[in-house]
Amino acid sequence: MRFTEHELTVAVTAAAKIVAGGKVGRRAKGEAAWESMSKIERYHLLEAVGSQVLPVLLALPDVEVPAGTRPTFTDAQIAAAVEQTLGESGVGRLRQKVAVAARLTLVRTALAQLPVRQDPDALTVPDSLEDL
Repeated sequence: MRFTEHELTVAVTAAAKIVAGGKVGRRAKGEAAWESMSKIERYHLLEAVGSQVLPVLLALPDVEVPAGTRPTFTDAQIAAAVEQTLGESGVGRLRQKVAVAARLTLVRTALAQLPVRQDPDALTVPDSLEDL
């Protein structure tokens, strides 16, 4: 799938904030933990989460994304991309299943936070610098 740099950044950052919070579904706790981290701690977390999420996002199939919507994928498409990028790690089946489930959850979290796709032909100018 072809994502923009902004979309990938938003996806990885959202997943990292959830990881910082300790549990999926506790976004407020993740935001607070994220704000309390130093820049180097954030970098290390982003690097770790990005190494798990980015290969899967790039392995997702190309889908047509109309302007004003987010990319959507079926559970089967996401699972296939996760298994394709995970490969054989030489661990037992139980650990393999746990790794797949964890990465699936992380990728679904990242996909849920993708921004709405903008029309590339529309000339939209932000009202202020704060909207950038």
